[in-house]
Amino acid sequence: MYRVQLQQFEGPMDLLLFFIKRDEIDIYDIPIAQIADEYLAYVRLLEQIDLDGVGDFIYMAALLINIKARMLLPNQEVDDEGEPIDPRQELVERLLEYVRFKEAASQLETQAYQRAEHFTRGEAASERDMLQEKHEPEVADSLYDLVTVLGDMLRTAPDDADPVHEVEPHQYSIEEQQRYVFDRLDTGRPVSFRSLVHERAKAFVIATFLAVLEMARQGHVHVLIESSRMDFQLQKQEGVSLTDVQPAAPPNGTEMP
Repeated sequence: MYRVQLQQFEGPMDLLLFFIKRDEIDIYDIPIAQIADEYLAYVRLLEQIDLDGVGDFIYMAALLINIKARMLLPNQEVDDEGEPIDPRQELVERLLEYVRFKEAASQLETQAYQRAEHFTRGEAASERDMLQEKHEPEVADSLYDLVTVLGDMLRTAPDDADPVHEVEPHQYSIEEQQRYVFDRLDTGRPVSFRSLVHERAKAFVIATFLAVLEMARQGHVHVLIESSRMDFQLQKQEGVSLTDVQPAAPPNGTEMP
């Protein structure tokens, strides 16, 4: 399974914080019903893509459902002193602790970056660090918005027909789909993602979506979501060719199944 990481969110806590920040929600008064519904919709998409680490998202979804059910109970829980217990309290404490860890990690990352600017005698950078350029993902919107577009397209994509005889299914790799996208962007004009995957099977849509995210991560394409949130546009960066595409590093993933 291939995994793409953008600097939007990588885990279940990041997704919750994204919803809270986006809707300007008071972290001490989280509307669990609303958040749980949105979270479950996102998890259903992850299950279709089968990204690594989806189990963590499913666990968090189960926790949200548990909190939602407890809040619907007619008899409120009370502590040893008879004070009502807010079922959301544990989640709030987890989120606040996670935010503290993220801030500490960010400070350590900054210090590590500053230290890396100093040269130490007898130690050289790895060949990959010397050859691979650093790119900020060229995505003008959030990863959640892009996945929302993907979910809409998967709902309308044709299902693979039931085979009448035994055949070997075609497998799409990230590298193949990157070449496909580059060929379509070769004119230099923006191309919509919907036109790239129109009337294609779901496996093709998912592989192409992951290829687009990887190309954005490498800084080869610019992604801009439409105001309708029903599609997004892709445009190749100037001076970029197919030979600039770097294969995914082994630790981060492999081919699409």
